Amino acid sequence: MALLVTKWFGVFLCDEKSDRVIDSILMPKDSEKTAEKLALVQRGSILQEERDLASKAGKISVSERRQSELGRPEMYDSSFVKPEKYGFTPEMMHEVMIRLGKLRTSEPVPRDRNLVQAIRYLDSLYETSNLIDERLHEWYGMHFPELADLASDRKYSDLIARHGEREGVLEELGLDLQSMGADFESADMDAVRALAQNLSDIYDERERTDEYIESIVKITCPNMCALLGGALAARLISLAGGLERLSSLPSSTLQLLGAEKAMFRHLRSGKRPPKHGAIYQHPSVHRAPYWQRGKIARSLAGKALTAAKIDHFKGEFRGDVLAEEFDARVEDIRRRYPEAPKKKQGPSSVKKRRRPKNKTR
Repeated sequence: MALLVTKWFGVFLCDEKSDRVIDSILMPKDSEKTAEKLALVQRGSILQEERDLASKAGKISVSERRQSELGRPEMYDSSFVKPEKYGFTPEMMHEVMIRLGKLRTSEPVPRDRNLVQAIRYLDSLYETSNLIDERLHEWYGMHFPELADLASDRKYSDLIARHGEREGVLEELGLDLQSMGADFESADMDAVRALAQNLSDIYDERERTDEYIESIVKITCPNMCALLGGALAARLISLAGGLERLSSLPSSTLQLLGAEKAMFRHLRSGKRPPKHGAIYQHPSVHRAPYWQRGKIARSLAGKALTAAKIDHFKGEFRGDVLAEEFDARVEDIRRRYPEAPKKKQGPSSVKKRRRPKNKTR
C-alpha cells in the first residue's frame, strides 16, 4: 500500500513494503517559496502537492495526522528519503529554515496567546501586591497599628498614600482614638507613603488588566465565557497554553488543569487522586457538597471542552444552551445523590470472630 510522506524538500509517495519512492513532487529550489509552503504545513494545512499525489494513488495511508482527510495515519520510517538524492544541499536547508523562522515570527499573534500572557501578568501582579501589602502593614504598623483593623487592601494603602500621619487618617475615617504607635520622622513617613502609593498603583493595574482580560475572553471565546465566566475561561486557556491546545485535550485532562502537583503526588505516593483543578473555582463546583463535586466537575469539564472546540473552530454561539444543559445536569446530580455515601468498613474495623477452643476429651 502507498503511503504519503512530506519532507522539507518535497512530497513523496512511498511503498510501505519495499521502502521505495513511487512518485514525488519536489519543493521549488527558491528558499522563500519553499518556506511559505512549509509554513502552511506547520499551520496544519494540506498542500496542493499532497492532494495531487493522493488523487493519483487512490487509497493511501499518510504519515501525519494533519493529512488524515487523505488517508489513515500510520507510523512510518521515511529516513531513507534523503535530500541529497534530489539535489537539495544542507546549505539550502539552512537558508530555508532561516526564512521559515522569520516568516512564522512575523505572523499575526492570535488573541488567545495575548490572553495567556495577560493571565500570567495578572498572577504576577497579585503576588507582588501581596508581598508589598505585607511589607506595608509591618512598616506602617509601627506608626499606626490600629489601622489594620479599620481598613484593608486598597483602602489601607490609599489612606496611607494620601495622609501618612495618623491624624489625617483618623480625620477622614471620622474616628477619635489614641494610637499605641510611635512617631516617624518626615523622611521615614515619605518613604512609607511612597510604598503605599506604589501599592495603590498596582491595585489600579490589576483592575485594568482584569478589564482587558474580560474584553479578550468575550471576543475570543464567547461560548466558554457564557459557560464558565471570563476569569475561569481565561485561566483554563492560560493553563493549557492557548485555545487551540485546550480544544484538543480530553475532558479528563481539562478537569484536572491546575492540579498537576496533586496528580504527581498521587502517582508518586499513592495518595487519593484529585477530582478537579482550576475548574473548582466555578460556583457550582466549590459550593457543592464534597460527594457531588467530582461528578459536577466531570460534567462541567465536558461542557467546557465542547465550548472550547466551538470557539476554536469559530462555530455558532451555543454558550447559553451549554449552560442550561450543565445546570440541568447539576440538578440531576443533586437529586440522585442527596446524602453522603456511607464509608466502607475496612478490614481492620471488622471484628474477628474467636475460634472455639478445641475441647479435650
